[in-house]
Amino acid sequence: MAGAIKLLTRCPTLKLVNASKLTCGIQTQGFSGFSPGDSSNSEILHKDIPEHFNFAKDVLDKWSQKEKDGKRPSNPALWWVGDKGEEVQWSFEELGFLSRKTANVLSQACNLRKGDRLIVILPRIPEWWLISVGCIRAGIVFIPATILLTAEDILYRLQISKAKCIITNEDLAPFVDAVASDCHLLESRMLVSQGGGSREGWLNFHDLLEAAVAEHQAVKTKTQDPMTIYFTSGTTGYPKMVEHSCGNLGIGLTEAGRQWMNLTPSDMMWGLSDTGWVKFAFGSLYAPWNLGASVFVHGMRQFDPTAVLNCLAKYPVATFCGTPTIFRMLLQHNVSRYKFKSLTTCLSGGEPTNPDVQEQWKAQTGLDIYEGYGQTETTLVCFTSKKMKFKPGFMGKPSTSFQVQIIDENCNQLPPGEEGDIAIRIKPKRPLGLFSGYVDDPEKTASTERGDFYLTGDRGFMDKDGYIQFISRADDIILSSGYRIGPFEVEHALDGHPAVAESAVVSSPDPIRGEVVKAFIILSPAYQSHDKEKLIRELQEHVKKVTAPYKYPRKIEFVQHLPKTISGKVQRKMLRKKEWQKD
Repeated sequence: MAGAIKLLTRCPTLKLVNASKLTCGIQTQGFSGFSPGDSSNSEILHKDIPEHFNFAKDVLDKWSQKEKDGKRPSNPALWWVGDKGEEVQWSFEELGFLSRKTANVLSQACNLRKGDRLIVILPRIPEWWLISVGCIRAGIVFIPATILLTAEDILYRLQISKAKCIITNEDLAPFVDAVASDCHLLESRMLVSQGGGSREGWLNFHDLLEAAVAEHQAVKTKTQDPMTIYFTSGTTGYPKMVEHSCGNLGIGLTEAGRQWMNLTPSDMMWGLSDTGWVKFAFGSLYAPWNLGASVFVHGMRQFDPTAVLNCLAKYPVATFCGTPTIFRMLLQHNVSRYKFKSLTTCLSGGEPTNPDVQEQWKAQTGLDIYEGYGQTETTLVCFTSKKMKFKPGFMGKPSTSFQVQIIDENCNQLPPGEEGDIAIRIKPKRPLGLFSGYVDDPEKTASTERGDFYLTGDRGFMDKDGYIQFISRADDIILSSGYRIGPFEVEHALDGHPAVAESAVVSSPDPIRGEVVKAFIILSPAYQSHDKEKLIRELQEHVKKVTAPYKYPRKIEFVQHLPKTISGKVQRKMLRKKEWQKD
């Protein structure tokens, strides 16, 4: 670690720093009616939503005060482990101290004000939390993005978001520099250098953090003010901007932390996801910290099953959350050899969980995998937990935050066992926890609504006990290893290669990833006689360079024709049906 972060690195003793030596200037006044860990919060979610809310001030600072008063266990707020064994632990008070300094860096060095937008593209390093919480303190709308983005992806996000600042590391800074001249609203670039280096034209985060003052008064934000934006793939066009308000995630995930994640201030949560996905914020920021629990993080750049299993055996992780793909990969490494002394709750989300995976995990660990279902646009929609009857193949019962129903095309509620659209009631009052809308795209926002309901885009049925089973996407979105991939972006990338005359992209079943991207391609005449295996590899590499690598087609089939409607539109559904009906 470098700069100011290095001051709080604990290695190898992992003893807590004497927090009393840090002067944080904590403000303890929050809105009335809400207290972190209050068992009545489920009632408050519906009856006592405050007019003003700031997660840093009203939640994190209160836990900091509880620490000082001896009313919270001494376990850290954040426990980070690096690839080389280095470790960082921060208490809530230390997090408050450093995030206040960060808020001053963003406000003063970057000249950002309430409502301004900032894109942050960082791997799982402690600075990600400082910048996120610093933005919340300053009222800056932060836009997390995956480190897998290409220069073209970054250009699109900078231009459409109108972000005034971007923060990233040495790996991605050259991509930003390559497109910055086309981003006229971009005013500042900030580098988070793990090696302590600098870059011309870039502000240095660590240098500025070390010099910043620690006194900062959190900006007064309304519960409905915008707090964060996530990009999500759609079936047509480029990714859309999903806006969440200050209260949506800051308050709306309280129930998820308590009832699904099974968290208390004594517990430690590890949510293994990409920093660019809202799922990461669910399990590694809002839900655990709302309950005063510890957040555990491993900074691995690439998924390493052995490293994950070793961490679960070594560290006091009580709740672990991953995608079904992650559990499938872990099961390939003889999980029964490991002893997880602290692990009590295993969770999966991001894609449907196969009952076979649940059975194998139970057999090797003695623990059930409890599924949760949500989207970039929502918080937790439904889930299973230890207090519920376990039904393999079902996502669980609806969260009390939402009124979830299975409806037909006329918005009629369907009887148990009948397939329909999974929908959330939004009238007469839009529930807290549901996104504010797609930024600058009212038509897209309106397209997700039917009558009094928000349509998730998923189809399923509810049984007589109120459990929901996922059947399929209602559109062409591909859910692979927890990633949401829109076919348009892959098709657009493929169509830019001279070998491709036309393409269509759909999901295809895969034993490890659940489903993967498959491309059906009509070749240009000049490439008809080319070596097909070599051409497949060339096209895959081309897609990796044009768009984020995780979107490349793992399967490619060359065809003479694509099924189309009378108007000439490709019928992806017919191709997808063909894939999934194969023996």
